[in-house]
Amino acid sequence: MSNFISLLPTLLIGALALIMFGLGLSLTLGDFRRLLGHPKAVVLALALQAAVLPAICYGLIVGLGVAPVYAVGLMLLAASPGGVSANLFSHLFGGNVAMNISLTAINTLLSIVTLPLIANFAIETFARSGQVVPMQTGKVIEVIGIVLVPVAIGMIVKSRAPGFAARMDTPMKRFSMVVLAALAVIAIAKEWTAMTTSFASIGLAVIAFNAISLGMGYYVPRLMGLDKPNSIAIGYEIGIHNSTLAIFVALSVLGDFQLMLPAAIYSVSMYVLATAFGFLVLGRTRAAAAAPA
Repeated sequence: MSNFISLLPTLLIGALALIMFGLGLSLTLGDFRRLLGHPKAVVLALALQAAVLPAICYGLIVGLGVAPVYAVGLMLLAASPGGVSANLFSHLFGGNVAMNISLTAINTLLSIVTLPLIANFAIETFARSGQVVPMQTGKVIEVIGIVLVPVAIGMIVKSRAPGFAARMDTPMKRFSMVVLAALAVIAIAKEWTAMTTSFASIGLAVIAFNAISLGMGYYVPRLMGLDKPNSIAIGYEIGIHNSTLAIFVALSVLGDFQLMLPAAIYSVSMYVLATAFGFLVLGRTRAAAAAPA
């Protein structure tokens, strides 16, 4: 049993890489070329991620009177780029996956600069501990390896064996759903103690931040005239952050267990809220399609 637990992180990385390969089977170079026709969507998503979301997070911290140590942890979460799961949720609920993958890559690269800036601002504003967050180049390379390389391999397979790619669409979606469920269960089991002990202090702020991120990421693009697939993609990209990166910085870089508690709670809540959000949008889409002209 202990051997299995020690192998679990590697198995999860392998499963996520396989899911990204499956996403690649549904994409072509044309999907990414079409993004050139949607510059507004890309710029809007990046602006929401890098500027608007940290500002909203700051407002929540001040408005809810979040304790300084939790405030830094929540800002650290807001500064983290979109997680790998954003691509998966977008795929399951009808988003533009090419948009997601592109945004994940761009946001992850930008986070080399933006994450230290936002995190260090939060430390100076709320904690005044004198600690500094350096650039996280190694973690960025790891994310790119998990996301971009398997997707590229999947796209090559699709171009050479389109029949195989078509047959694998349904099985890969089912496998993705199983992995999502497993990730949610593992997150709950792993963070249960931290979540229950700190939920009363930070839970409301984390859930509010999560819900606002998803809603803003979807409804702002809709109000700006973007179609549903691109809006869903941006909603998940903005609404699902890389909580693993936030936890890594809190523990390994800053060495403070309390700083990681907002990300620990978020790593559980995001699966629940992201799934509910997906069914909400999907339900409205089906209702609109069924309504008489």
